[in-house]
Amino acid sequence: MMQELVTAAIAVGCAGLVYLASAVRIIKQYERGVVFRFGRLLGAPRLPGLTLIIPVIDRLHKLNMQIVTLPVPSQEGITRDNVTVRVDAVVYFKVVDPTSALIRVEDYRFAVSQMAQTSLRSIIGKSDLDDLLSNREKLNQGLELMIDSPAVGWGVQIDRVEIKDVSLPDTMKRSMARQAEADRDRRARIINADAELQASKKLAEAAQQMAHTPSALQLRLLQTITTVAAEKNSTLVLPFPVELLRFLERAQQHPKPEPEPQGSFDQAPPAPLTPLRTTADAATAATAAPEPPVPESVGAPPQAAQP
Repeated sequence: MMQELVTAAIAVGCAGLVYLASAVRIIKQYERGVVFRFGRLLGAPRLPGLTLIIPVIDRLHKLNMQIVTLPVPSQEGITRDNVTVRVDAVVYFKVVDPTSALIRVEDYRFAVSQMAQTSLRSIIGKSDLDDLLSNREKLNQGLELMIDSPAVGWGVQIDRVEIKDVSLPDTMKRSMARQAEADRDRRARIINADAELQASKKLAEAAQQMAHTPSALQLRLLQTITTVAAEKNSTLVLPFPVELLRFLERAQQHPKPEPEPQGSFDQAPPAPLTPLRTTADAATAATAAPEPPVPESVGAPPQAAQP
């Protein structure tokens, strides 16, 4: 009899241990537990730690309170300026009310995903292409508000929404590339023109400064020759003074009157008029004229005059 009581006591103890083990539940730090007794909500959510429930009668549902990263599939739509694009995004949300997330919506993850897809399509239709490419912060805020409004009733809080990528057609990409290239070309031309304007002003100031000190022009010319000789040794530079060009220009503008020629080898002066003589007069003049002196040779000793 005593042995039977001991055996029964051991069996009851084992059953109690099994019952207690099935009644013990452990809730992690990032979780909350919602208990249903006979299908009805029982009190507030259970906090992290060790908790007990009644087996078979109570059911414990654990909900994760961490931030969930939910990717939104790519959605194709037409922007307000009639451009077809594909946009995908990512939603960050967390459960703030475990009871509402478990009771008011069947699957809060699926509900948030569908709401994000519809809101993304709506944002695409209300926005221009430039806004999708450059003004994403404003679109992210608008998308967050559109998703967060119904999610509040589900016990879910939308932390943030980010648009990841915007896919454009190939024709649109080529058009945008041509537009960007033309814009860069325009800016390059404006920069070059501005540089030429500034350089011309500085050169004008340098010319005025050199006009007061002509020696500065010669120094600049020598410096240019030195630079060219250092870079290209096979190049020969012949400096031509600028003053000579100015002198020739002034001479062409104000020519001086030429003086009358007084005599030249090309044109001999006219011979004086001589009276006509007869043959007898010519013979008499030849007899009366003295003989011309004989020229002395260079270096010959002088001869004594004969009486």
